[in-house]
Amino acid sequence: MMDPITTIAAACIVGITVVAAALLRGWQGWLQLKREELDRPLSASAKLNAPEIEGGAGVGAARIEVADLKERIKKLEAIASGVEL
Repeated sequence: MMDPITTIAAACIVGITVVAAALLRGWQGWLQLKREELDRPLSASAKLNAPEIEGGAGVGAARIEVADLKERIKKLEAIASGVEL
């Protein structure tokens, strides 16, 4: 006959396994959703894989380029006003 502690321990292990499997399946589903979001175009009217900027880079590179351009404008304005950086 099985000891009650052994039965409880076995039930706990089975329960933890079931919960871990459910969490793993949910995690994989969430990752798949994020992959699909990244692959999807930004709008329905946007062309598939249309480049965001002239060089053919995507959204992240476009943001970096805009930030770089803003920094250059600030430097040029400082030079024009006679302020040393």
